[in-house]
Amino acid sequence: MKKATFGLDENIAAALSYITFIAGLIFYFSEKENKTVRFNALQSILICVAVAVIEIILSILAVIPVLGWIFSIILGLLGLAYLVLTIYLIVQTYNGKKVELPFVSDIAEKNS
Repeated sequence: MKKATFGLDENIAAALSYITFIAGLIFYFSEKENKTVRFNALQSILICVAVAVIEIILSILAVIPVLGWIFSIILGLLGLAYLVLTIYLIVQTYNGKKVELPFVSDIAEKNS
């Protein structure tokens, strides 16, 4: 098994990068050689940023009278979907599989 940042195995470091936005940043900027870890860390960062932007927009829309409750429900479902996606990515990455998400993985691949 290839080693990565902080002496961790490659699959563990790549999986840990999905835990939080900060973990993704730490692994992305501290790993210089391992492309698998850099790919997963950057993909994690990009997903977090995209979800945060969508959450901000939905939160603003949630204050609209009458329609706000619909946006609140969508906001809750987005949070649940993000949690499920994160768990899926952690498990798949830990098992050594590369998960490529639309749009995000192309950017991560080019910059890892």
